[in-house]
Amino acid sequence: MAYQALDFYDFDSLLQEEELAVRDEVRRWVSERFMPKIEECFLEQRFPLELSRELGEMNLFGATLSGYGCAGLNNTVYGLINRELERGDSGLRSFLSVQSGLVMYPIHSYGSEEQREKWLPKLATGEAIGCFGLTEPDHGSDPGGMVTHAVDKGDHYLLNGAKMWITNGSIADVAVVWAKLDGVIRGFLVEKGMQGFSAPLHRKKFSLAASVTSELVFDNVKLPKENILPGVEGLKGPLSCLNQARYGIAWGVIGAAQACYDEALQYQLERKQFNRPLASFQLQQAKLAEMMTAITAAQGICMQLARLKDEKRITPPQISLAKRNNVAMALDVARSARTMLGANGISLEYQCGRHMLNLESVYTYEGTHDIHTLVLGHAASGLPAYSN
Repeated sequence: MAYQALDFYDFDSLLQEEELAVRDEVRRWVSERFMPKIEECFLEQRFPLELSRELGEMNLFGATLSGYGCAGLNNTVYGLINRELERGDSGLRSFLSVQSGLVMYPIHSYGSEEQREKWLPKLATGEAIGCFGLTEPDHGSDPGGMVTHAVDKGDHYLLNGAKMWITNGSIADVAVVWAKLDGVIRGFLVEKGMQGFSAPLHRKKFSLAASVTSELVFDNVKLPKENILPGVEGLKGPLSCLNQARYGIAWGVIGAAQACYDEALQYQLERKQFNRPLASFQLQQAKLAEMMTAITAAQGICMQLARLKDEKRITPPQISLAKRNNVAMALDVARSARTMLGANGISLEYQCGRHMLNLESVYTYEGTHDIHTLVLGHAASGLPAYSN
């Protein structure tokens, strides 16, 4: 059967015609172009890069940005794009999320006009691929402790250090890298092919296998002075980018949960035990009810979050709540769906096991579940628990 997205509260009735049209276009593309490839890509541990230009043709990269070939859409549409892509695979949504929120957004917001004109049109079409370098081997949840640094050499900067767990790193044409310059965190554009810059690939992953994950290594990389992002200093830069990505994640994981719910429901209706459909048993219906409730609650959170973002009233703790709640929800749904498929749940012929593995990474990246818990605790009490 064709995919049927759960919409128990009829949230579709709140969407405008343009929003529904984009949603439907992306849903068809995922079904027709991406789903036939994902099983093979997951097994081969590769991302289907050949599809990147098609995402550009649909104006999905940097969809909320204006000018430079970007679509200038609202945040509800961007959320729907992420949801439909992650219905296919978290690696697919991660690819777009990094390109849009972590690369195009900082260049658009903090870059010079020359940097915008050079990179944004190519990133918007998928001609160029970008990555974002913040996390380090010894500094994940505490980015302010980074050791990657740049030194001003008069007519250029000299960059040294390393970044870890970088989506798109090995295929990127440009990396937005955060490093300390005279003790202050600054953003730099590091281009593919620069001497001393390498991006070795991480292999042997059981999660996000169909996503490119890399290390970035900087060994006396000589950066022209014009490659610094002039518009921001300090942690505000990278953290504002992460909020863009977290917003997309909060929407995206709903798609993974909807895919698991739909697969589990269809399986329960079609498979019989004791001469009855599995869906007729109380224990299975209880699982479906819990999944339905959790997905619907997450949808409501994101619909309001989009409106707050469009009205420029959104706060980082609100984004943290959505990311924390929705990822945990999706992981629970995927695990439950896996059990409902029995032994078939561990087969790549079905989706729920792959989504379950992927969501273990999403639970951790762009701020771990525990860190977002502390963000909310800070918001509630006014007392930060994660700093001296």
